[in-house]
Amino acid sequence: MNSILRAAPAVLALAALAALSACAPEADTPPSDTATATTSAGLTVSNARLILPPVAGNPAVVYFDLSYNGAPGISLTNVTVEGAMMTMIHDNVEKDGKMQMVMADKVPLSASAPVSFAPGGLHVMAMEPTAALAAGSTAKVTLTWSDGTSVTIDAPVRAAGDER
Repeated sequence: MNSILRAAPAVLALAALAALSACAPEADTPPSDTATATTSAGLTVSNARLILPPVAGNPAVVYFDLSYNGAPGISLTNVTVEGAMMTMIHDNVEKDGKMQMVMADKVPLSASAPVSFAPGGLHVMAMEPTAALAAGSTAKVTLTWSDGTSVTIDAPVRAAGDER
């Protein structure tokens, strides 16, 4: 029993490290099998992909690029992933000399400023992914905008070790 209690902190630390590794920066090479969607409102979603966690049960992460050519600006207010219990939009920011992952409220878009959800920056955490999200399949990702419109795209699902 004593050895189990001594091992528990190490096991918890490894699980936390695995969850955070999905948010770590990596080489920024766009993958070839990504989803693209353009809406009538001038919004384009491209380079979408869902990366599974290295440890089953940990959150998956969703990355994509957004561009907007309308006026006035618009904001991304919510992202949902079919096959995940819930989602959260996060950003990595420096606070007190340390990088921290924080919740992002809404993500503003304007015609002059495309936005990338990428390793080391903005990303969507897909909590409690189910077995329906398997490497090689596609995930239905729905993005909702401040004007009430939404777009659903099919994002390729990749294993933890695959290119992000």
